[in-house]
Amino acid sequence: MASIRRPGAIKRVKGNGAAGGTGGKNKRGLEGKGPTPKAEDRKHHPAAKAKARREKLEARGIKKGEYLAPAARTAGAAGGAARKNAAVAKAADASETLSGRNSVLEALRAKIPATAMYLALRIEMDDRVKEAIQLANHRKIPIHEITRPEIDRMTGMDSVHQGIALQVPPYNYAHPMEMLDKVLDRDQVPLFVALDGITDPRNLGAIIRSVAAFGGQGVILPQRRSTGVTASAWKTSAGAAARVPVALASNLTTTLKEFKKRGLFVVGLDGDGDMQLTDFKLATEPLVIVVGSEGKGLSRLVQENCDAIVSIPISTTTESLNAGIAASVSLYEVSRRRAK
Repeated sequence: MASIRRPGAIKRVKGNGAAGGTGGKNKRGLEGKGPTPKAEDRKHHPAAKAKARREKLEARGIKKGEYLAPAARTAGAAGGAARKNAAVAKAADASETLSGRNSVLEALRAKIPATAMYLALRIEMDDRVKEAIQLANHRKIPIHEITRPEIDRMTGMDSVHQGIALQVPPYNYAHPMEMLDKVLDRDQVPLFVALDGITDPRNLGAIIRSVAAFGGQGVILPQRRSTGVTASAWKTSAGAAARVPVALASNLTTTLKEFKKRGLFVVGLDGDGDMQLTDFKLATEPLVIVVGSEGKGLSRLVQENCDAIVSIPISTTTESLNAGIAASVSLYEVSRRRAK
C-alpha cells in the first residue's frame, strides 16, 4: 500500500534548485539595535534601582558620603568581618558606623567625634533615642531621617541597628618622627608606647588612657596587623584619645631603629624578659615601651631591635597580664621613678 504523505511535507524548490526565501520577513531581526544601554539606565537592573534611591535621597539633601556604607568601601582591607552593633574598619582613611541604641548613646556620652547621626523614619522614641538626639543637637551633629533599608545597607544586613546609627570620621594619625620632634621641642623626656600586633581596640583604648595618666606623650601603631583608633578604642580611652596623639608607622621595626638613632631606648615587655621591671635602670631615659600581643608576644624582628626585654613580676606563673594591664603597670613604674 502506497504511503500517504501529509500535504506540505514535501519541500517545494524553485526550478534552479534553490530554497525559497522568507520574503524579508526576518529582515528586522537581523538589523542592529544600537549600543547596549548603561546598567543604571536599564529599568530592572540593580544599578538602576540604586540610582533611583540615590536621587531620592539627594533630593532630600542627603549627600552620597552620608548614606554609602563606609565599611563597604574598606571590606577588602579588613576582610569584610562585621560586628553585631558596630561596623569596624581598620585603615588610616576609614570611617566607621556605629549602630544600636546603647552603642550610639554611649558613644555620644563619651564625646566620640561624629559627623552625622541617622534615624529610621517613624522610629519608636524611647529615652535612649531622645537623649541621643539631645546630645547630637548640643554638639551640632547633623541628624538625618532615612529608611530602614538604607540603615541596613549602611551598617550591614546582619546588624541590629534598632533604627539608629552614628557615623564616626577617620582618625587623624600623626607621623612618628613629627610626634617625637614636638616632644623634643617642648624639652620633655620622650615616653612613648609602641604596639606590636595588638588587634583589640579596647586594649588600645586602655593603653591610650594609661599613657595620658602616667605622663606619656604618644602611642605608635604599625600600619599592618594592628587595630586602629576606632569608636570602641575612643570609648575605652574615656576621652584620652583626644589628648594623646597616635602615630601610624608603615614599618614598626624601621621606626624603632629611627628612634634609637635619635637617642631613645627601646624596651620590650615579655614574660621571659632579661630583667624584671623592679630592676629596670632606664626609666629616666628617653623611652619607647613596646607591648606585644597576648598570644604571640613580641615579633622576632621587633625583639631583636629592643635594647632590653623586661618582664613584670607576678605572684604565680599560671597567670598572665593582658596587653593593656602590662602597659599600665610599666608606665606607672616609669612615672614613679621619674617623679623621684
